[in-house]
Amino acid sequence: MKRKPPGRYVTVATVGEKVRAYIPLPLPPRPAIDWSATLRNKFDQALLALGRLDSVTTLLPDTDLFLYMYVRKEAVLSSMIEGTQSSLSDLLLYELDQQPGVPLDDAREVSQYVAALRHGLRRLEDGFPLSLRLLREIHSVLLSHGRGSAMAPGEFRRTQNWIGGTRPGNAAFVPPPPEQVLPCMSDLELFLQDKPEPTPVVLKAALAHVQFETIHPFLDGNGRLGRLLITLLLCEQKVLRKPMLYLSLYFKTHRQYYYELLNRVREDGDWEAWLDFFAEAVSITATQAVDSAQQLVGLANQDRERISGLGRPAATTLRVHRALLERPLATAGWLARETGISPATVNKSLAHLQRLGIVREITAQKRNRLFKYTRYVEIMDQGTEL
Repeated sequence: MKRKPPGRYVTVATVGEKVRAYIPLPLPPRPAIDWSATLRNKFDQALLALGRLDSVTTLLPDTDLFLYMYVRKEAVLSSMIEGTQSSLSDLLLYELDQQPGVPLDDAREVSQYVAALRHGLRRLEDGFPLSLRLLREIHSVLLSHGRGSAMAPGEFRRTQNWIGGTRPGNAAFVPPPPEQVLPCMSDLELFLQDKPEPTPVVLKAALAHVQFETIHPFLDGNGRLGRLLITLLLCEQKVLRKPMLYLSLYFKTHRQYYYELLNRVREDGDWEAWLDFFAEAVSITATQAVDSAQQLVGLANQDRERISGLGRPAATTLRVHRALLERPLATAGWLARETGISPATVNKSLAHLQRLGIVREITAQKRNRLFKYTRYVEIMDQGTEL
């Protein structure tokens, strides 16, 4: 649906040339969203899918074990959109300090994404509101080390930035000038806090994501933080008890259309096309997450049953198996420390798991051998192929 642009352009001078920068109007959109029967039904379906996903967390034997990998998968996918070349296995190896062949800068960036998400969720659990202060804190963690550390972590930008192109003059989009960043973000903060009026949470997440990406308030890390904002909102509003929904895979798969829709909102006020896409992204992603969780539960139960048939070694082997559910790429040394079982007994348990075809040794070394819970990693790897 075409309307007037929900923002205005101003001419700014930057890097020796004059360009038009876009300043969005505060949310919610005016005129209001045109809720066709189709669009309303899509949002109803998205909310149902989120409900099913949330209920899955009550069925998981140990939600935190599964969340460990879900969070890392999202970190890999969200960072891939920004151009990193780190795989899920690279991240797990980086966290184990098993780094030969791992792209260290990329793996470090992905690891910082995990830390940033955990920081945000911990603050929300402690009752801290989703606010500008919290977003700056999360950004500070996200860019705390490596390539982004020189890009003012935790601080709104004080210079003009642009998206796409080699310079402002041929950019795909130029966000607000720096003096407008704080006013725009303050308006977004009010919207997140249901001022001037309450907004249903899924709709709020959809609108806030576009607004954040349009403001582009930081020098770096805006894409990753903008995607994190969706999950943080759903958790803060108790739609999800655990951070089980991540839209990066869907956005990555439909990347060009995603960018086109953001521009259609800015140019034509076509919020409805974006909301249709967003609701579908939520429905499909939530359904995929439920399927993955069920696959992982089924795999864990099936493998536990097979291990239970080992007889006397079953008890210690089950403890090693449980540790592998948390870190499906691990060394014998890490497993010994994690389980409190002696290294010799851990190695015997790993030999049993290898014979059962549950794990595979992937280094062919005598020391610092690395073991992979093969099928578990395959399930979680879906969609993260470089």
